[in-house]
Amino acid sequence: WYGDPAYTKVPMEALLLPGYNDERRGRVGPEASLELRPGAPEGREPVLTGTTPGADAPAGEGVGEPTVRADGRVKGDTCHLDVADRYGNLVSATPSGGWLQSSPVIPELGFPLGTRAQMFWLEPGLPASLRPGSRPRTTLSPSLALRDGRPWMAFGTPGGDQQDQWSLNFFLSVVHGGLNLQEAIDAPMFHSTHFPSSFYPRDARPGGLMVEERLDPDVVAELRRRGHDVDVQGPWTLGRLSAVTRDSGEPGFLRAAANPRGAQGYAVGR
Repeated sequence: WYGDPAYTKVPMEALLLPGYNDERRGRVGPEASLELRPGAPEGREPVLTGTTPGADAPAGEGVGEPTVRADGRVKGDTCHLDVADRYGNLVSATPSGGWLQSSPVIPELGFPLGTRAQMFWLEPGLPASLRPGSRPRTTLSPSLALRDGRPWMAFGTPGGDQQDQWSLNFFLSVVHGGLNLQEAIDAPMFHSTHFPSSFYPRDARPGGLMVEERLDPDVVAELRRRGHDVDVQGPWTLGRLSAVTRDSGEPGFLRAAANPRGAQGYAVGR
């Protein structure tokens, strides 16, 4: 259901209905599922691609995550910033400059073409199929949360398909877990690799779960027992969140936190 709404008529209201989400939530069981089970809002059956993710994919520039070069080296990345002022204005932005290195300069033109088009599918009839005038979907997801109808928190992260997952984990830790901004950012992070990647060649690892090694070993063992394909990463490697909040009452404190991972995140104020 994720594509250009002007062409695919994405059923946004139906996707957000409590009843629909209750039905989807009921599919979560005690054991890991290795199936791809998209929903059917309003009874509309989803159209799935017939392409096997990652099959017969050529190697080279412009293939895969834009911040990963053809030789496997990682250089540069998307950035994220959150800004708040004394008047209550909040801005959340995720500029994606990492694409420049994966889109070589065309000598005759002197500049590179944007490579977001790799998120189109060449197979017709899909929500994100290539068609005239359509915009490619994107993984960029700068987020703004309201409280009592007023802007309260701006937050987000670089990270491709992990952006929505990391941001949701952080948001739930703050709102339902009771952690402050820095505690929620510093908490051991995880994400799923079950769904086909947004980036060509759209690799997928059914049941795949990436976790930081700071997660309790007993939890990791239990996840594996339940059928998850767990890949334990370094202790501070997943997630690059930042966030800022502004209290609606007096004296209206501004609060901010940044990610220690990679030593490239900062929270500053004046």
